[in-house]
Amino acid sequence: MNKSEILNPKSEIKSSGILFIVSAPSGAGKTTLCRKAVDYFSDLRHSISYTTRPPRQGEKDDVDYHFINKKAFQKKIDIGEFIEWAEVHGNRYGTSFNDIKSLLEKGLDIILDIDVQGARQIKLQIANCKLQIPWVFIFIFPPSLDATKERIKKRGKDTRETILSRLKNARAEIKEAVWYDYLIINDKLEDAFEKLKSIIVAERSKREKMIEQVKRLYGKVLGK
Repeated sequence: MNKSEILNPKSEIKSSGILFIVSAPSGAGKTTLCRKAVDYFSDLRHSISYTTRPPRQGEKDDVDYHFINKKAFQKKIDIGEFIEWAEVHGNRYGTSFNDIKSLLEKGLDIILDIDVQGARQIKLQIANCKLQIPWVFIFIFPPSLDATKERIKKRGKDTRETILSRLKNARAEIKEAVWYDYLIINDKLEDAFEKLKSIIVAERSKREKMIEQVKRLYGKVLGK
């Protein structure tokens, strides 16, 4: 990926929205939590990733993912369209920089459901290019690795080999959680969702987000 092609001065985001990046091992429930958050907050959008994997039963193109073939995905890599992309379990996933840019510049907040590889890419790109994008990294834990195994098996969508591969990856992903801003253990879905909601509300209430509104209301008091 060519960072200079993606995050250059001409493409700089003038953002009033927040980018919430959510990662988790397979079976931790991050997709369910992200969808609940989008349903709850009217001005929060779920960024739709591109993937080369085929749709699972019940999934819809341009709703769950943008499903494209490997050749089309590679072309997007070559032209620097992705702010992050990664290969996971033999399939590629990527997030369009232009999609993110368009939503943030409208003042909308974005919740981005991606794996730790993609989250690390975004963290490095933002840091290296010093873009003024408010971001928050959230990691969702399953209650235990045994619970992860049971949740994956209950989906009925994976072979034994795939389940073992996902569990191996889960251990590696959990080690990455140390650099995330917030950690949530999804033991009970509603409790985990309350914590996710609290994080979003708290981040929206930070001084950097509220100061302009406060100045408009209390400019005379503040002497601004």
